[in-house]
Amino acid sequence: MPESPSTSSVPPANPAEGAPVSVPAAAPQEIELKLAVDPRHLGRLKTAPVLAGPRAVTKTLRNTYFDTPEGDLAARGVSLRLRHSGAKVLQTLKGPAAGGGMALARSEWEIPAPDGHLVPQAFTDAAAQALLGGVDLRRLGPVFSNEVKRWTRTLPLVAGLAVDVAVDQGVTRAADGREEPIAELELELAEGQDRRVLYDLALALHRAVPLRLELRTKAERGYALARGDAAAPKAVKAGPLNFHPDDTVEAALAGVARACLHHMAANEGAVLAGDPSGVHQLRVAVRRLRSALTLFKAILPEAQATTLKTALKGLADAVGPARSWDVFLEELLTPVAAAMPEQESLQALAVAAQGARGRGHTAARAAVSGPGYTELLLTLGRWVDGRCWRDDAPADRLAWLGQPLLPFADAVLTRQRHRAAKRSRHFERLDAPARHGLRIAMKKLRYAVDFFREIYPQKAVRKYLERLSGLQDGLGHLNDVATMDALIRELRADLAAAKDVSPAGWDMGAGLVLGWHAAHMAVGEEALCRAVDDFLDADPFWTPVDHWPHPPS
Repeated sequence: MPESPSTSSVPPANPAEGAPVSVPAAAPQEIELKLAVDPRHLGRLKTAPVLAGPRAVTKTLRNTYFDTPEGDLAARGVSLRLRHSGAKVLQTLKGPAAGGGMALARSEWEIPAPDGHLVPQAFTDAAAQALLGGVDLRRLGPVFSNEVKRWTRTLPLVAGLAVDVAVDQGVTRAADGREEPIAELELELAEGQDRRVLYDLALALHRAVPLRLELRTKAERGYALARGDAAAPKAVKAGPLNFHPDDTVEAALAGVARACLHHMAANEGAVLAGDPSGVHQLRVAVRRLRSALTLFKAILPEAQATTLKTALKGLADAVGPARSWDVFLEELLTPVAAAMPEQESLQALAVAAQGARGRGHTAARAAVSGPGYTELLLTLGRWVDGRCWRDDAPADRLAWLGQPLLPFADAVLTRQRHRAAKRSRHFERLDAPARHGLRIAMKKLRYAVDFFREIYPQKAVRKYLERLSGLQDGLGHLNDVATMDALIRELRADLAAAKDVSPAGWDMGAGLVLGWHAAHMAVGEEALCRAVDDFLDADPFWTPVDHWPHPPS
């Protein structure tokens, strides 16, 4: 069975510098979905009614992965292994991931190993040779190995579609003896190209046995084990989107949605580890995807977009308190405590706020580790990989899908700038809710710029972003200060409900923080007004349009 490839941002262009190499479209491909399973549930998984079918086959697989000492193949996203399965010895070459969805395609060649030994030169296909080009094959050696007991069954579905199901349990071993367990489910398209069947089957199984999406391949996990990468998961920022002006609107929609989905999933581990940056990046990914559903609304069925945005808002709300208290402690309380080090009431406030932050992170971990999170990712993955926006769209919206991206992006950016500019009028007179509305409009404009920036002159984009970022940062801080009152009220209610002894003087410390920031915001008001003027004066880097273009006929 194939192994789901890794997530990455747009790689450098030169394969010799560690970039994944491109593979011709004609190369043989596998399309699969990989999910992690609690080892205690493997028996239940195999007997799930939805997997009833032909007789299952069980066998033991022993795999050894090879690379150069510098890891040249891993740097390209390529894996090369020798597999022992009973009396058979096979060598397998796999290329980098393509498509960027949750169910990904990657090239794969599997051939007999001459005399039971690894002979990479035996891969004679031109596309396979391209993956190995420039690598000194004489320097290949074993890096790590794994051994799994594999249970497999092929499920015939509707006409022309079938899925290979594999349940693996085993262990990965590094050369120094360190081990990591394996317990996972792989769903691979055996016949047909409709990826939705993979998600439908995964969702049905997830409702019977808790599953989690696994974005790292066995090879990637093996390399991490061999390198000793045992550190806690790190937060991951959104990567660039490399669109071309002639790309279709549908390709951009799919690319943006997949990138946001991977951004979410890539930060799952950091959230579970309690990393504040992981919580922040997960919320950014959710906001970006919700904004994308708004920016592309001209081509999306309204009911679909509403349902998905509501589900994403539920996740954002669940992790929101953790982020709010992270910001309070790190960005709002810290400067006040530094300015008033003698104030014991600020120390008491820090103790109370730390408790609130702990409760927030507990709720965030519960949301991300719960079954609803996996169901959301699978539902979104099905929607993207299955192009489900085509299902309920009227003809006038479908007409947009094959159109070039550039005029569509011009229209989206023009509309978002107009809305932000309209909300910024008479900024000095705006109350807190109105300024919050401007902040949201600015975020949507910023996300639109991020999504489409690669199809425009980069110098002009950077210049525009400099002005946009200054205003966005100022509005963000303004919003953080404006929400402090609500946070303090929630903290007071939580402490009262807990009936614990509250840190003495914490409420006095809260008053000091509120007062300190209120005074500093008054001082910074003039700078914020200038930032608004700078934004309004910024020349757009796109071609403005004076109306929303009609769908092509």
